Amino acid sequence: MTVSNFTRRAVVGLIAAVGIAAPAAAEVDFSGKTIEWVIPFSETGGSAKWANFFAPLLSEELPGNPTVVVKFMPGAGSTKGANWFQEQKHNDGTLLFGTSGSTQFPYLLGDPRVRYEYTDWTPVMASGTGGVAYLNAEDGAKFDGSANGLTGVNFIYGSQGATRLDLVPLLAWQMLGMNVEPVFGIKGRGDGRLMFERGEATIDYQTSSGYLKGSADLVTSGAAVPMMTWGALDASGDIVRDPTFPEMATFKEVCEATDGCETSGPAWDAWKAFFVAGFPVQKLAFLPAGTPQDVIDTYTTAFDAVKNRADFADISASRVGKYGVFTGEDAKAALSTATSVPEEAKANVKDWLQEAYGVALK
Repeated sequence: MTVSNFTRRAVVGLIAAVGIAAPAAAEVDFSGKTIEWVIPFSETGGSAKWANFFAPLLSEELPGNPTVVVKFMPGAGSTKGANWFQEQKHNDGTLLFGTSGSTQFPYLLGDPRVRYEYTDWTPVMASGTGGVAYLNAEDGAKFDGSANGLTGVNFIYGSQGATRLDLVPLLAWQMLGMNVEPVFGIKGRGDGRLMFERGEATIDYQTSSGYLKGSADLVTSGAAVPMMTWGALDASGDIVRDPTFPEMATFKEVCEATDGCETSGPAWDAWKAFFVAGFPVQKLAFLPAGTPQDVIDTYTTAFDAVKNRADFADISASRVGKYGVFTGEDAKAALSTATSVPEEAKANVKDWLQEAYGVALK
């Protein structure tokens, strides 16, 4: 089983894309209005940091300079908020919704709680991210670039759920032969970090924005030891080091150094397929169903202006990482990549979810 050629070409095309010129915006004016950007996670996680980073920049570029307020609607691993957004219709262009891989994965896996349909929404911006896994100081001292010294340790991990983006680290740790016991039910990855800080969890992972603004300080203080990133995709679709954390080894490198872990075969192909769906295009901003084209064009033009700012590369590197930002037709292609996984990979992951956690998905 391999990652589909379509998915690989789509992701590689996005990485290499120079962008398509945005259509000219119609006369849309948001003067005096407030735009609500709803995030279906808690205010402590990476999606919150992502939206809070882009919100003031978007405000500067939208006509009339409206106030852009980020609001949070956590619950059920983001499906609560996504189900709510599915019921919203266009009013006046003052509602945005943000998703991440934890919203995409239940959709891909046929989670019965999903009552939303991505194709009903209009993506106006998409961006990639990475992820970093790290250990507490005691167990981190046993890490030598492989997981060989960690296989006898019982780890605790705060998790949003095995069908969410957490399936990427959970599957990776299992492939490494590690015993990681998830505590399910947290509302966002930031809550998992808080469990780690309190000593209630002994292993954690954060997306790049969450790591940069929260977990990196734990590493600096000696309370945490970085283990690995998930990596990034190069122009050939191969996993290489994350450009935001080039000094850290990837999961692929750690797997290659660990006895019994294979970087080929069904388990690896399934992990990589969901990594591709969940990270190179992980976070998306949507307008609701029924939004007219002039409003869509206005948002596209505004997000184009944000990513083309002369200082954008510098300010984004320290806040959300060094990843691509896609708008217009590229955002639509990004959505296709984020919601496309080979059937073989889905079947493999569903079997793993049933065996490991008793989660039965049709």
